[in-house]
Amino acid sequence: MSRVAIYSGFEELPDSCMDLFARASEAQGVFFSLPWFRNLAATVFADAELRIYVLESSVSGKPLLVLPMRQESSSWCSAHSRRLAAAANFYSPMFGPIVAPGAECRARDMELLARAIARDTPCWHAIDLHPLASGTPSSRKLTEAFRSAGMAVQTYFCFGNWYLDVKGRSYQEYFASLPSRLRNTLTRKTRQLESDGSLRLEIISSPADIARGIAAYQQVYRASWKVPEAIPAFIPGLLQTSAEQGWLRLGIAYINDEPAAAQIWLVGSGVASIYKLAYDERFSRSSVGTILTAHMMRHAIDVERVREVDYLSGDDPYKQDWMSHRRERSGILAFNLRTLNGSIAAIRHLGGQKMKKALALDLLPRVLNNLRMPVTSNKREDGQPRCQ
Repeated sequence: MSRVAIYSGFEELPDSCMDLFARASEAQGVFFSLPWFRNLAATVFADAELRIYVLESSVSGKPLLVLPMRQESSSWCSAHSRRLAAAANFYSPMFGPIVAPGAECRARDMELLARAIARDTPCWHAIDLHPLASGTPSSRKLTEAFRSAGMAVQTYFCFGNWYLDVKGRSYQEYFASLPSRLRNTLTRKTRQLESDGSLRLEIISSPADIARGIAAYQQVYRASWKVPEAIPAFIPGLLQTSAEQGWLRLGIAYINDEPAAAQIWLVGSGVASIYKLAYDERFSRSSVGTILTAHMMRHAIDVERVREVDYLSGDDPYKQDWMSHRRERSGILAFNLRTLNGSIAAIRHLGGQKMKKALALDLLPRVLNNLRMPVTSNKREDGQPRCQ
């Protein structure tokens, strides 16, 4: 039988996990890679308690999957509530188990992982995983695994995700499929800027140019409509990491040699992900951001030969003009009904009908027992915190 090992940092992972990450990122993409998580850990979760669950084969000892998680503060029930969340935040467009290419994510493996999380010590009152690819075998098996582990589970919508299925087309073929309004704007505005020689477009990808690229991006971002970054170190770290890994395509549009628009694209596993974009509001009438998007699209389709362009998170109307399909990202929220705080949180959060559905899974006796369970100490006899 497989077993679950738990690590408190990416630097603790054995070499076999490093190999799994390397192979998995080739299939699952940039946002499932070890460099992505390391930058998150260094800039976003530097003060967080990481909890990395590794399912290992009992036969070979090799990892079958990795689930990077973290402790998150919660005030649902009391100051002692413990919530386990995905090692992801608003910078993360995707999350999920890291699985070796070609390896089947078996239901019994997911159940073993869920039981290990449910029985972890100190115990977790709630588990939150997002954003997951909706409707995939992996997310369905995770949902059922937490239910099998005795938890009340709710899935929820995170955001829409627009993407382009290139289908082997050239950029010109793709351009012809765009709305006529967008085509006309691109043709007219590009001609205007090119006629006086004021427009220059650049794509930065080399680590040697990254300092200059970061400076240009930050100049544009400060002059844009966007609020300052909540975690200032994350984007420079991502740009540096992405350049080193060969993912980075940092597009800069200059007007009269002044950075006017900037876009961060990440290319890997045949997918070009549009991660961040901004433009200087002084140049909004020139549609310089739209022109830069078209330039990046041409490069991704004709030079990179990607199979997909992904606009990542959000149902912004302008994304529909450029993309061809929509899918959804979702989350899993699981309440540990073995604990008092988890049971109370489930009742408060799920409410009437949803809680009835959860209780229909023969969980009612456990919840009632938790609610009337006397708690005289927050310590067990072995000194560990009691599951409340």
